[in-house]
Amino acid sequence: MKKISVLDRILLLVTGLLAAYQVAMGCEGLGTLPTASYTIGFGVLLVAGLLLIILGFEALDSSVVVIVSTVIPLTLSLGLVAEHLTNFTTPYLIFVVIGFLAIVITRYAIPGKAATIVLAVVHGVAGMIIFLLPIILSLRGDAPGGFALVGVGGALIGVGGLLLSFLKAGKPILSRDTIMTVLPGLLLLMTAAFVAGFAFC
Repeated sequence: MKKISVLDRILLLVTGLLAAYQVAMGCEGLGTLPTASYTIGFGVLLVAGLLLIILGFEALDSSVVVIVSTVIPLTLSLGLVAEHLTNFTTPYLIFVVIGFLAIVITRYAIPGKAATIVLAVVHGVAGMIIFLLPIILSLRGDAPGGFALVGVGGALIGVGGLLLSFLKAGKPILSRDTIMTVLPGLLLLMTAAFVAGFAFC
């Protein structure tokens, strides 16, 4: 396995600092659920980055890290739904809770392909919301144009999630070393897009 380099740690540190900045600044005038969801999402992103810095890429083999990382797209997508699609808040909140529990259960009770499929489905739904909703809102004029950058971050988190999901399933799109090489930069770009986009929320 590729060992984490000094450059990787620097990129992850900057990612963590951006996530911490977003937690501290937040978005003004939001309801309780969107605010809590965004705060949890970026807080977990900060913790995940720190774990990778400390433990290296070996941390990605831990079920706990996989489960914790799932919180990021789920909470960010929940925040977007609660903020912009209020009529769907309750159904999507139920999906988030059930999806998270399904990931936890399959990760420990039936690990392997079943767990990977559940992870990919839940990540896929959350990722598509994060990707499409901000872009659609921006194009319709219901949000500032810069808010579309959140969608760019959603696309990047989707790419990262797919790469790791197929790797876990034993059918990697790229080699493990290549994925580990691009992952820190991908996380940094994703976080920067999120922070820039949420500046317009």
